[in-house]
Amino acid sequence: MRNYFFQRISRLCALGIYTVLFPTFASAAVYYIDPLTGQDSNDGSSTSPWPSLQYLLDNDMIESQEWDSLPYTESSTLVAKNQGAVVQPGDTLVLRNGNYGELGIVGYYNVAPITITVESGSTAVFRNIQIRSASNWIISGITVNAAAYADDTFETLIDLDSHGWSGPIHNVKVADCTLYSIEDSSGWSQDDWINKAKSGLSVDGSNMTISENRLVNVRHGISVGASYSLVEKNSVTNFSGDGLRGLGDYTVFQYNTITNCYDVDDNHDDGFQSWSVGSDGSVGTGVVKGIVLRGNTIINYEDENQPFRGTLQGIGCFDVMYQDWLVEGNTIKTDNWHGISMYGAVDSVLRDNVVQDLNTETPGPPWIKLGDHKDGRASTGNTVTCNIAPRFEVNEADGNILLYNTISEVGSGRHSACPALADMTPILPLLLLEEN
Repeated sequence: MRNYFFQRISRLCALGIYTVLFPTFASAAVYYIDPLTGQDSNDGSSTSPWPSLQYLLDNDMIESQEWDSLPYTESSTLVAKNQGAVVQPGDTLVLRNGNYGELGIVGYYNVAPITITVESGSTAVFRNIQIRSASNWIISGITVNAAAYADDTFETLIDLDSHGWSGPIHNVKVADCTLYSIEDSSGWSQDDWINKAKSGLSVDGSNMTISENRLVNVRHGISVGASYSLVEKNSVTNFSGDGLRGLGDYTVFQYNTITNCYDVDDNHDDGFQSWSVGSDGSVGTGVVKGIVLRGNTIINYEDENQPFRGTLQGIGCFDVMYQDWLVEGNTIKTDNWHGISMYGAVDSVLRDNVVQDLNTETPGPPWIKLGDHKDGRASTGNTVTCNIAPRFEVNEADGNILLYNTISEVGSGRHSACPALADMTPILPLLLLEEN
């Protein structure tokens, strides 16, 4: 390809670098936590579990690293924390049935991943989780349910946070977790959606992995400011804001499913949205680079009688310049003009996407559109090929290529000249490329 982003991908392919690999320790131990039978004096074994996860953190029982001084600066160095503690880098903490309340992990930079997972057949329920200024943590199989606890004075179910004082976050994975504001929102009023819906995942930092999680009845689904990260195979069902947000550079969003938008306030809801804040602090004055949107499914609604049914913008990119993006193989079913809209796209590829109109009402029918940035800068140097949509709005006079697309209301009848998506030059995820 013609730009630096695609050149970097080619070099990665040649080196055989495809996935994130966490280091492992051959002597890693497994410890158990049981809120019902555990005791502080126990040794953490299967027959003698500890009572809580937060107890280990509060009592310095996990060996890790921390910054030599605070506030964090770029010249800060990591030093030993809780050296010789019982839980070591590479160990696994297995949770048994019970309620675990709020979990806060701050300032734990592990030299190898520590895994927090759930014993087979058990359900470990948290109120909310915050991991701030940390690295090398894996969270797997837990449930976060805000409605299970009376105190819900927080906004996000899982918050992975960089902080100016305590430092950045990186190399954290959240997988196979279930997140609810409430399990069943069928009885919620408009005020309930506004006041009770929590956002699902907020992800800062770099080299983060968000995989195969299930989010139900949330405000915003998965908001990612992280760069060089992977967001894949997640589902967001019933949301009142944006399903996905991608604000960092070189992050891959692939094979996610976003369904059922609830329109309860003035937010213009998007299945996927991106924007930037430039060096002057103004929205839309920066550049978001190298995002991959691949194989995602975004559906405005599944039931035409859904309460508070909104008109969802599919992929909405308005307040930024978007450089070196790849948008491929996505399916958008919406009742809006914006099927895939990029206002200020540069040197990007939109290929093999399907955009469908869910009904004959306005707004709509949806388009695939490359528009001008709000400051007047044109979308230039882009390729729009082998897509299916009711409408296309692409200015070829600005150096954009519009080729082998099909105009269709129902998303069928692919152009005969288009190769299969699998035969097109693959673009692989950019992961763990940054030095931390």
